[in-house]
Amino acid sequence: MKTSVINQIKTLLGMEVKLETMKLMDGITIFEADAFETDKEVFIVTEDEQKIPVPIGEYELEDGRILVVEVEGIILEIKEVATEEEVVEETPEVEVEVEATTTPTAKKTIESVVKETFFAEIEKLTQENIELKAQIELLSKVEEVATEATELTEVKPIAFNPENTNEVEHFQYASKRPRSIMDSIIEKINN
Repeated sequence: MKTSVINQIKTLLGMEVKLETMKLMDGITIFEADAFETDKEVFIVTEDEQKIPVPIGEYELEDGRILVVEVEGIILEIKEVATEEEVVEETPEVEVEVEATTTPTAKKTIESVVKETFFAEIEKLTQENIELKAQIELLSKVEEVATEATELTEVKPIAFNPENTNEVEHFQYASKRPRSIMDSIIEKINN
């Protein structure tokens, strides 16, 4: 517990934290933890350096020990592998084969988790798409009803109002002055 708190403080300060790494029997999958002891956090390191909590199950490490994870990302215990003679005496061979086939490999577990989240996200997006299409359809129905209502009302034409006439007032400057040639030209242009 003390070392995990110190490691958390070091990560917050940006200092380098040394973690233990172990490979599985397949030689590809890498587990990483503060220490491979009970009640410690353990992660799977992916190819692009992401850390994923180890799913629930039993995993055989490269050194022959078995890592048991019962809560996602937390080590329950690390079992030492018994010799083959003891395994044969304790359980029949059929049960050993069944147990071996039921323990998931980490790579397959990661793939299933990634696929599950991917398909859950796709399902969520398709559901959202369906809801948006329903809203668009509802809004288009409302617009159709509004256009039908405007089409049904009679449009009255605008009638001419003879009383509404605008008289233009003309004000002439220097109306008593004698008319010149320039005045006659401007009058012809304007009229």
